[in-house]
Amino acid sequence: MESVCRGNSTGGSNPLASATLNQHQDKIIMDNNIVIKMSGLTKRYGYGDTASFALQDFDLEIRRGEFVMIMGPSGCGKTTLLNIIGLLDRATDGEYYLNGEDVSDISSARQARLRAKKIGFIFQDFNLIQNLTVIENVALPLVYVNRPRTVRLKAASNALKRFHLSEREYYHPSQLSGGQKQRVAIARAIVSDPEIILADEPTGNLDSRSSSIVMDELKAIHEEGNTIIMVTHNPALTVYATRVINMLDGQIATDVKTVSDYNLPQPISVKSKKRRRKSRKEEK
Repeated sequence: MESVCRGNSTGGSNPLASATLNQHQDKIIMDNNIVIKMSGLTKRYGYGDTASFALQDFDLEIRRGEFVMIMGPSGCGKTTLLNIIGLLDRATDGEYYLNGEDVSDISSARQARLRAKKIGFIFQDFNLIQNLTVIENVALPLVYVNRPRTVRLKAASNALKRFHLSEREYYHPSQLSGGQKQRVAIARAIVSDPEIILADEPTGNLDSRSSSIVMDELKAIHEEGNTIIMVTHNPALTVYATRVINMLDGQIATDVKTVSDYNLPQPISVKSKKRRRKSRKEEK
């Protein structure tokens, strides 16, 4: 391989080297589309005869732009998996790559930086801080990436505007309905523009109408190119997913894609248009 590359650098054309380079580039492009890769992941509690496993020899790949719903009975490892993906917990054994970086044994400080920049969280019980206003709750993730206060509050205000909550900015969580609290939680999850959103039973404490509103918001976020991984017990919500994984005893029982990888949404790239300069004839 090395001699082929050297032969091509002398100026002559080497079809074999070109083909090998193209294959290598294709592999890089394919790997760049895999945002999460887990191999042989195990989460063990206790030792010896008392050991129990939340995950055991678990393998998973998630591509950029997927909306993955994870289902299964209580105790099957869904929340443990979500916590490990979100760098809130560590596996006992195995490998975990996030955007190509091995994060299995990184420091706690590095974990915190990655969480702040790349991952947004939505929880069943909202996890809003009661003595902070709505806008302060939403702005909180930006504290961990050292954004100035005025920048944080402006970004939080824009996020709340998206969910029609501008008039609630200076309310406290206790003054909101359940549906409003979850929309605030979603605004908080997206305020730092993360690549991945993790949702743990986001509709579990909501009525059917509020659940529908929250899922429509998540669908809209997904259609903009975000990768969403959501744990749920509600099979009716799988219509929103591009892939449904059923877990049992710490392993994947079934893994069904509802759309092909070619149909996954891509992040929207907005290019500023340069103003066209008027000709002298137009100016006259």
